[in-house]
Amino acid sequence: MSNWRASVHHNYRVFILDNEGHIINRAHLSSQNDEAAKERARHFASSGLAVELWDGPRRIATAIESRTMRPIACSRSRRIATVDVVHDLAAAETVWRSLESPNHSATPYQRFDFLAAWQRQVGERAGLSPFLVIASDDDGRPLVLLPLVLRTVLGIRCACFMGGSHSTLNMGLWERDFAAAATEHDLYSLIAMLAARDEADALVLRSQPTYWFELQNPLKLLPHEPSTCPCPVRTIEPRATPVSLISEALRRRLQRKERKLQRLAGYRYHIASDDADITRLLDWFFQVKAQRMAQRKQPFVFAEPGVQEFIRAACITRLADGGRAIEIHALECDEEVIAVFAGVSDGHRFSMMFNTYTVSQNARFSPGLILMREVIDHFAGQNYRAFDFGAGSYDYKLLFCKDEEPIFDSFIPLSVRGRFAVGAMSAVKKAKRFMRSNPALLDVARNLRSRFQRARTSEQLL
Repeated sequence: MSNWRASVHHNYRVFILDNEGHIINRAHLSSQNDEAAKERARHFASSGLAVELWDGPRRIATAIESRTMRPIACSRSRRIATVDVVHDLAAAETVWRSLESPNHSATPYQRFDFLAAWQRQVGERAGLSPFLVIASDDDGRPLVLLPLVLRTVLGIRCACFMGGSHSTLNMGLWERDFAAAATEHDLYSLIAMLAARDEADALVLRSQPTYWFELQNPLKLLPHEPSTCPCPVRTIEPRATPVSLISEALRRRLQRKERKLQRLAGYRYHIASDDADITRLLDWFFQVKAQRMAQRKQPFVFAEPGVQEFIRAACITRLADGGRAIEIHALECDEEVIAVFAGVSDGHRFSMMFNTYTVSQNARFSPGLILMREVIDHFAGQNYRAFDFGAGSYDYKLLFCKDEEPIFDSFIPLSVRGRFAVGAMSAVKKAKRFMRSNPALLDVARNLRSRFQRARTSEQLL
């Protein structure tokens, strides 16, 4: 037995770094233990270069030098010095809000006001606890905050992005200069320090944009795979004309339909500005959306515990610039609300969260598409640079959005148990991508999911 144990080898990774801390080469080596691996790793060191040794997410040694060389100083570019995990929203609020300033990179879905409302109304009811990862430099300056929640599935502690399905785009809040210069070394250091805390087994990070305003998402440097659900997006070029945003043929078709609506007394497009207006429009939305979902025999996701309370809280919450965490656009006449379109924005991009339109005879005139045109024209006039209509390539979205946002998912193990869980998650992900490429299988899967969700909703109502 002892001979068998002695023959067991671990698989280690060696990273060779330049003087700026960038990974310029890598290698795998097999050794019986850490000390033997360190000795072998020294053979990779060469003049002016340093080597790091890793076992999965565990960093074993930093800046290993050849015995014939003088010690190499730690690179100035290795700026992550500490990683903390905060489990209380209030305790992290000051740091969080400081990372929302213009010299930082994050989508509007990562605002404190948005995610705090989600956690208090949805996350807590689902038994999810805040898991806020804050990485700082030697001076204690925050470089990134990952707004995560912790859930335990089959004994595996998984840290996922806050917001659930209500957040189309997920990423950390990054100090912009750090994000622009981040290297694989920086990201692996973050993961190693987080793994050393032994508070989670895996990071399950879905629906991440590859870029945000021409700045690459640093988490793209870690192992990742394409997301199964695309996000149609439209870039607004500087000095874009109405025809360049929406084809002349589509505009003419919508104008013909809108003439019928313009005959209605009090017909108007507006953005909800006061709390009473917001409450009234949300009351109408939840009622009409439930009817539409019932007609399609689809589950009413807004009936899930805490979701309506979250939406109401975020729509009411005022931001520092006077806007709302979720902004509501509407078409109305004196007799009824005709259509509602709501989403988040940050001065550069608008992203849709939910929408619906009337079930009255006015639905014949495509009020949903007319409202989309109004929203697009509004934000183009405000010098926005992009808009999207959320995940899913539905036909009505593709009328306006011709491109797809490159979205990726990351499954990062933080422990031995996490490695097995990540392997299973990746396999399931590949199966989903295969089903999406096969329309027949996708229809079967959607029908089964719809039946399950309807059954679960019925149980919740009993």
